[in-house]
Amino acid sequence: MSDVPDSVSLDQFVSIDLGANRSEGLDQTENEVVAFFSEFRGRLLRYLFCLGLSVQDGEEVVQEVFLLLFQHLQEKRSRQNLRGWLFRVAHNLGLKKRTESWRETGENREPFLLAPDADPSPEEQVIMKQQQKHLLAVLGALPAQDRSCLYLRAEGLRYREIAEVLGISLGSVSQALARAVKRLNHVYQR
Repeated sequence: MSDVPDSVSLDQFVSIDLGANRSEGLDQTENEVVAFFSEFRGRLLRYLFCLGLSVQDGEEVVQEVFLLLFQHLQEKRSRQNLRGWLFRVAHNLGLKKRTESWRETGENREPFLLAPDADPSPEEQVIMKQQQKHLLAVLGALPAQDRSCLYLRAEGLRYREIAEVLGISLGSVSQALARAVKRLNHVYQR
């Protein structure tokens, strides 16, 4: 691993590592990290983008998360709920990175919603943009904790995992999600 230059991204590192060492065999920890990277990279990036990070900042945080995961596993630390661990570390590093970026640039980013895959007609595009704008306004009006709970739940985390990631009680997660869903339902009942 020390032969890889500092300027290589984690994506490049993983592809180099997989290509160069597949026949030699990766050690168990490296295999686990690569498997987690393949499964969770996109999900972590989406969550970080929802926190207001740029794509570049999100990539940096994800890279750091997986380096920390490698260290965590090398040090034989707890393997209990590594999915929750990944999101908790990404959440904490993401908030730190967001604060740093906002201080440097002075700009706040809007939450991200994915564009639909299909090619809608111009009329459908206008309607979807209006709905998206309204949804963004509702999401933006949610308290930060409710919004974070909603984003983590959308990434498939269980209530207990969300509570661990955000450092709140299970009841707080339940209440935050109920409030968020109620507000979102109100949007779509109009």
